[in-house]
Amino acid sequence: MNAPTNPKELELPTVEFKLDGKTIVSYEGETILKAAKRHGIDIPHLCFKDGYRPDGNCRACVVEINGERTLAPSCCRSATPGMEVKANSERAVKSQKLVLEMLLSDMPDEGFKWVGDSKAEEQKNQHGELSTWASRMDVTVRPELKALRREKVANDVSHPAMAVNLDACIQCNRCVRACREEQVNDVIGYAMRGAHSEIVFDLNDPMGDSTCVACGECVQACPTGALMPKGLIGSQTVDRKVDSVCPFCGVGCQITYNVKDEKIVSVEGRDGPANHNRLCVKGRFGMDYIHNPQRLTKPLIRKAGVPKDETAIQNPQDWSNIFREATWEEALELAGGGLKKLKDKHGLKVLAGFGSAKGSNEEAYLFQKLVRTGFGSNNVDHCTRLCHASSVAALLEGVGSGAVSNQVNDVEHSSLIMLIGSNPTANHPVAATWFKNAAKRGAKIVLCDPRMTEIGKHAWRTMQFKPDTDVAMLNAMIYTIIEEGLADQEFIKNRANNFEALKENIKGYSPEAMAPICGIPAETLREVAREFATTKSAMILWGMGVSQHVHGTDNARCLIALVSITGQIGKPGSGLHPLRGQNNVQGASDAGLIPMMFPNYQRVDNPEAHAWFEKFWGTPLDKKPGYTVVEIMHKITAPDSDPDKIRGMYVEGENPAMSDPDLNHARHALASLEHLVVQDIFMTETALLADVVLPASAWPEKVGTASNTDRMVQMGKKAIEPPGDAKPDLWIIQEIAKRMGLNWNYQGPDAGVAAVYDEMRQAMHGAINGITWERLEKESSVTYPCLSAEDPGRPIVFDDSFATPDGKVKLVPADIIPANERPDGEYPFVLITGRQLEHWHTGSMTRRATVLDAIEPMATVSMNGEDMTQLGVVAGDVITVQSRRGEVGIHVRRDDGTPRGVVFIPFAYYEAAANLITNPALDPFGKIPEFKYCAVKLAKGGQVAHVMGYGTNDPERQQVVATSQ
Repeated sequence: MNAPTNPKELELPTVEFKLDGKTIVSYEGETILKAAKRHGIDIPHLCFKDGYRPDGNCRACVVEINGERTLAPSCCRSATPGMEVKANSERAVKSQKLVLEMLLSDMPDEGFKWVGDSKAEEQKNQHGELSTWASRMDVTVRPELKALRREKVANDVSHPAMAVNLDACIQCNRCVRACREEQVNDVIGYAMRGAHSEIVFDLNDPMGDSTCVACGECVQACPTGALMPKGLIGSQTVDRKVDSVCPFCGVGCQITYNVKDEKIVSVEGRDGPANHNRLCVKGRFGMDYIHNPQRLTKPLIRKAGVPKDETAIQNPQDWSNIFREATWEEALELAGGGLKKLKDKHGLKVLAGFGSAKGSNEEAYLFQKLVRTGFGSNNVDHCTRLCHASSVAALLEGVGSGAVSNQVNDVEHSSLIMLIGSNPTANHPVAATWFKNAAKRGAKIVLCDPRMTEIGKHAWRTMQFKPDTDVAMLNAMIYTIIEEGLADQEFIKNRANNFEALKENIKGYSPEAMAPICGIPAETLREVAREFATTKSAMILWGMGVSQHVHGTDNARCLIALVSITGQIGKPGSGLHPLRGQNNVQGASDAGLIPMMFPNYQRVDNPEAHAWFEKFWGTPLDKKPGYTVVEIMHKITAPDSDPDKIRGMYVEGENPAMSDPDLNHARHALASLEHLVVQDIFMTETALLADVVLPASAWPEKVGTASNTDRMVQMGKKAIEPPGDAKPDLWIIQEIAKRMGLNWNYQGPDAGVAAVYDEMRQAMHGAINGITWERLEKESSVTYPCLSAEDPGRPIVFDDSFATPDGKVKLVPADIIPANERPDGEYPFVLITGRQLEHWHTGSMTRRATVLDAIEPMATVSMNGEDMTQLGVVAGDVITVQSRRGEVGIHVRRDDGTPRGVVFIPFAYYEAAANLITNPALDPFGKIPEFKYCAVKLAKGGQVAHVMGYGTNDPERQQVVATSQ
């Protein structure tokens, strides 16, 4: 973000110096280059990139300083009071031009990075920033220098996403700093000496064979096109640039779409508050899913007499045997009319709706309003039920709010960072960079997880506990803190309730007693507990490894107790942060897309809240909480005599035929519905079971807001139009509402999105009161709670009180509750499921993204090498993983970070759907399924299913992926 032009206005320490005869006011410690740039004075530079550590190796930015013999690099030199600097003196300019000429003389005649359509413009700008500065400085290369250019270097196009043309490399080291210091991936290095020095990947491997994770930070950093996205080889002229926010994980990175010929040709990271220009492989290279030929472009209606076969593995392109195309009017009449007929015939409880955390806040708000006011019940839910429902239940109970206390990059102020049940380098890669940056600064990372993941390389201590023993491990830490007198008694006295009950409950949880249960040595448990209690600032961040258990709420209760008894909450670098998985799971929950809460977590069975919403929406409302995702599936298969039997559903942007546990049951339930309406951008596994399929809009094709894991409400803008006859989701929801008898009239562009947002803002009772639509259009991102137009928002909450009725945290004791299904002689292994770096959620988007599918094209099961030896398999072999509910045939991948007796399967692959195996047992409080633990058995060999046109079937590529370790 741009700094103020006058530092004195901010009352920061300043210095005054002269630059080319003009008096300049600089921040104390600010470099000459940055001060000059802030005052509108450009000095040539190539190795410098704003936000990176200055390196000073290219010498294009040299300036003359009075009284000094040699020229100084302005990117490294700080201004001092009274200093007189000349950036445009004859001596400085001559040196600047000589550097540019020498670098330009080594450039190839044709580079990857062309920015113009005309040949003249291509030649003028073909080497990016180097060509631009040469043009501005009127630098041309003398023939005698061109004749001495270095030997040509072969191009490297081995990576699916990026091209390497080291012939154009000026060895500015930006890519090294990008990889090692910003993203901390340590792939790119600088090797050899003198004239033989070069940029290398790992041990001088081709980029495609290296450990590169394709974050693309290097291509965004490169000033000459030596590293660049493959999609931009050739002319880089684009028709327009559109600022938006990433549609994948909950970090909420701000991005810029580059649009050409009505296609997104590339994506750049923007300086948003959550990412500061950084992106991951999905955000930078995964956006072409929207151009996949499998996009739904016309409304579809199931053909008469075609049964719903939940057992078939369908080709998503081959829908013409099942559906016929229809007009929007016909499809909407059948969709809405079918739902209304069921309601009129059977009553208010027979319909349900699944909304989406991949859509906007406005869509989530309007969808839950449709279910409550049009369907007549609270049977509305979304994927939060499958990820952090137990975390939210514990947080609402303990601190009065389901949102995070501190933002992710507040770890900058943490001296200890505890990561539990989370694999951030795969699930939240940009957030992981802040953790790695903090570790390099000296913060201590404590990794608590049954699996040893990549972030463990940066950890101070790793606690690889046995699966399902979270409470044992955490209670042992709480025991240590209380027993050794390390608890913050002042905080407990003034800001906590129920401490004595907690203290009494943990008496049997000494580290010595818990060590055999959780598998962590007692001395390690005590050491980490002491450090957590006595360090200046400690922050806990967790993922679905904590929440997706029958004791997920108890796990989160322990985390709340741990920060509370140590006073590690309500201050910089200290607090609680459940990392949200999807781009808008926080916002969708805030907007009321959950069965027991109105917007802003107001309970539907609270008489005061119920009366307010009846008046606000002008209609009677159901007084009882609705059914959750898994409960709805059970209610579909309930006997006809059950008055709450679900007979019809409207699914908007969700894919329960892949995301629910015990998929055989879930798919059977969906196929058993009398009427199923699915609104999506692809023919998903759920859509294949629908009666009506409505083609919707992808994130880059709509306007709307999303709320990230940091409580930032952010604006997403439309880059292109939806394909064919596909329509904006907000429009479709309103059309269904009309056919349910609702008289909605949201006026304005993009289906009245601003009007819907304003209504949602009122319904949320002050939480986002100061975040108007106009403010978002201007600022792009505002943090809530934000109570007025002048309020900048609060990145840290609970600094003085909690959001509970008495302002104090409620400590809730937790005891060991075993998993619903434990390993035994028949099923001796534990299955853990989760995400992986390249693929996300149910794979419907990422597996249709060209680069993402090329990098990770097939399903694999991760196993410890010793277990593989015992089973008699090697990497790439096929095994069968079977539970009491189903089985999958899948290729083996060796991963010694996975402990013995445990296997890990990502859940994004239809042909090896992990949720065919998982257990639908629920946490009693959050009603979340136990995805992270069930008993399985393994057998060598088996049948691997393939879905043509969905992912790849290239055996050679699959073998390469399977045997990588």
